[in-house]
Amino acid sequence: MATRNRTEVTDFILLGLSSWPEMQPVIFGIVLVMYLVAVMGNALLVIVALSDPRLQTPMYFLLSQLSFIDIFLTTITVPQMLVHTLSVNKTISFNHCMLQLFFFMAVGSMEGHLLAAMAYDRYVAICDPLRYSAIISNRFCLRITLTSWVVVSLNSLLYSVLVTQLTFCGNKVTHFFCDITPLLKLSCTRPVVNEMLIFTEGVAVVVSPFFFILGSYARIGVAIARMHSVAALRKALSTCSSHILVVLLLYGSVIRMYLRPSSSYDLDQDRQVAIFYTVVTPMLNPLIYSLRNQEVKGALRRLSRKLCISVNFQPGSQANQEWQHIS
Repeated sequence: MATRNRTEVTDFILLGLSSWPEMQPVIFGIVLVMYLVAVMGNALLVIVALSDPRLQTPMYFLLSQLSFIDIFLTTITVPQMLVHTLSVNKTISFNHCMLQLFFFMAVGSMEGHLLAAMAYDRYVAICDPLRYSAIISNRFCLRITLTSWVVVSLNSLLYSVLVTQLTFCGNKVTHFFCDITPLLKLSCTRPVVNEMLIFTEGVAVVVSPFFFILGSYARIGVAIARMHSVAALRKALSTCSSHILVVLLLYGSVIRMYLRPSSSYDLDQDRQVAIFYTVVTPMLNPLIYSLRNQEVKGALRRLSRKLCISVNFQPGSQANQEWQHIS
């Protein structure tokens, strides 16, 4: 439905990840498995971080918030994509599209702010360990989290409102969800204001956490270079390596996707990159933090032992009956 009047666009057609019908069942199966792994892995990290007494620290509070964000981020886009993959009707209403855009941009930006807070936590822990407990606390991390939510929500609201003011010359979105780049591509005129916003205010809100992370790790690098203890050096590197890997996964795809003019968008490539940071990255994050973190692995073992004990000693269970018989 081509149109010259935005008010006539009542819905959009999401073309999905691929236009080949024979690929739809394959895409559905692969994405469904990755989505379930991402949700279960991050949910498990949240449960472990909140329930294990040994993980009641600011770092693991931030990690639990990051896992919550990953669940939220992938759930905003993937369930709808799975439905559309096996459905003939691939439409989304205009209002729902704008709502999805708002939440996706807010949650996606929030992930960068949380990673910046985690980088600051690591910086204080390594560069100023004696004052760590005086500077970093759960209350301090909670204040950072709430402030970041306010900032990214206002930023996302501004973007969403400006997109609603565009005049669209079509309603076929070359994507599997309502993202800002394919919507700008549908604009009848070049969205100069939107592009200026992306390269000014967008850089300040979305990319500034990345530069903050770089600055934190530059200071950490200097501190590590001055360490004379091999054990301290190994601990510092193991503490930071998981976080650095997650930062590279996120910002590598974000910078590739958004920090360029709309005339250079390649929507076919962009939707393939988008599946990486909406599904693959949230799936990998809990694996990275659990496999490379001895404290998380220990907490997972303790949780599994508790679950096994509670199952074995439930009223009516065979193990419990045998124990009562012995008693």
